[in-house]
Amino acid sequence: MASVPFDQLEGYIWMNGEFVRWTDAKVHVLTHGLHYASSVFEGERAYGGEIFKLNEHTERLHESARILGFTIPYSVDELNDACRKLLAKQGFQDAYVRPIAWRGSESMGVSAQANKINVAIAIWQWPSYFDPAQKLKGIRLDMAEYRRPDPKTAPSKSKAAGLYMICTISKHAAEAKGYADALMLDWRGQVAEATGANVFFVKNGVIHTPKPDCFLDGITRRTVIDLAKRRGYEVIERVIMPEEMADFEQCFLTGTAAEVTPVSEIGSYKFTVGEIAINLMNDYAAEVTPKKVAAE
Repeated sequence: MASVPFDQLEGYIWMNGEFVRWTDAKVHVLTHGLHYASSVFEGERAYGGEIFKLNEHTERLHESARILGFTIPYSVDELNDACRKLLAKQGFQDAYVRPIAWRGSESMGVSAQANKINVAIAIWQWPSYFDPAQKLKGIRLDMAEYRRPDPKTAPSKSKAAGLYMICTISKHAAEAKGYADALMLDWRGQVAEATGANVFFVKNGVIHTPKPDCFLDGITRRTVIDLAKRRGYEVIERVIMPEEMADFEQCFLTGTAAEVTPVSEIGSYKFTVGEIAINLMNDYAAEVTPKKVAAE
């Protein structure tokens, strides 16, 4: 699949209330969302024919749009129903789900309050965000040049397309040097997150993770914190300075695409793929598996 451009995949995309052929799901080159990043999206995964925490993702999509100043013209229930119907129409059991909403092409310029709000949902098969073999050994991260911005300068609580510009730049730079991803600091110089995933560290059996005060508090992040507490692990959300990484023993990332991915290296800092990371990776896999599938 990787060799086929995404605009040439087969199947259907749900677009503004209708199922359209994948190759016919198009927007005009003067779409406001393309020029001014007036767009919000979600990343979700389906396991065994069910989309994990679908309602939470759809509610966050609506909240992201509200933060950017527009209203999605479909309710949470309507979008949930569209996601489920599209998954069935695509014929997938395990897949990646991408809802997106954006301002259309009715006018150009910074102000576009009268532009139509478009919504689309695409579903495709995306088995693993990182190389599966490397994931088991722990992926390597570079230190990103760019930092997560001050919430006073960007809508950090929204999953807005524009916020990912520096993530793409940072991931490309890391990959050019042979790394799988990059760790980003925030504007204060504190550890924040990877380019598309939250980060956790382990020291003396205790899990530490940065406070999500300038980046997205991921749904997978919250799920993994709950799983860790179920096991009796202590989880501390706090300010983490980069030099503290020298004392951490384990590290892992969490995200819808990344799931739970152990990390072996961040810049000059080294980590082992330890028991806690492996346990949570396995616990997450069990958590996302629908109970009816697990029982078969």
